[in-house]
Amino acid sequence: MDSENTAGASADGAAGADGADGAQSADGAGGASAHEAHEHGAHEHGAHENGAIVLELAIERDTSTPLYLQLAGGIEEAIRTGLLPPGSRLENELSLSKRLKLSRPTVRQGIQELVDKGMLVRKRGVGTQVVQAPVNRQVALTSLYDDLRTAGKAPRTEIVEYRIGRPSPEAVDRLQLSAGEQVLDLIRVRYADGEPLAVMRNTIPERIAPSRQELAESGLYACLRERGISTVLAHERIGATVADAEHAELLEEQVGAALLTMERKSFANDGRVVEYGYHVYRASRYSFEVTLVDS
Repeated sequence: MDSENTAGASADGAAGADGADGAQSADGAGGASAHEAHEHGAHEHGAHENGAIVLELAIERDTSTPLYLQLAGGIEEAIRTGLLPPGSRLENELSLSKRLKLSRPTVRQGIQELVDKGMLVRKRGVGTQVVQAPVNRQVALTSLYDDLRTAGKAPRTEIVEYRIGRPSPEAVDRLQLSAGEQVLDLIRVRYADGEPLAVMRNTIPERIAPSRQELAESGLYACLRERGISTVLAHERIGATVADAEHAELLEEQVGAALLTMERKSFANDGRVVEYGYHVYRASRYSFEVTLVDS
């Protein structure tokens, strides 16, 4: 991404400054400290200082990896392994800079990398804290509920609206409904580990619609499988938007916060349309991942 390229370019200057100012101390008196950190790694350390967790991070000055990326990588590993749990506070920039013999711009740049990834948040008067680990999801014909469980998270569903009635003209067209068919209009909020992650709007033919209780306890696709209906194909469009007042309230975000969107129309193996969905995800907690193959 352009932001990473820009960061990398500025890091060269920061790395040079750190190398010039701290090369001797890194090779000499500071070398033992860096070597010990490399030997032990971040996993064995987690001392607390004024409520902040102090990590022993290995910083190598004789590699081509920019120093700010090494710092960001060490902190990210500590977050992913649980050494820095959600809500924990990171050591401040000045302390990190002095202890690791890095310039403050380099430390600030490394922390900003993780802020941009949604893994850290800066709070005035509090410092830098770890946020809930983001959900990274492969683009595949799967249920968010199942994906969260597979990722080791605890999914929960809040049913905001469950209404069976006459379809709109758009729903008739999207679901290829016959005359007189009714639909279920469904709005749910999906939580991961107690935190709101997505607002999901779905329209489903009434003839195959799961009950409100079923949808509160499981994912939509799992409910459909219980009815002998398997989705085998879907058309999906991924986009972006910003939070309006409704989405901000449901997702506990600020109005104007970045959101990811996903539209999906799914088909069963008999060719009939199973559901149409429009889902909105918190960009700070969620990302899509796609594997590309050279054709």
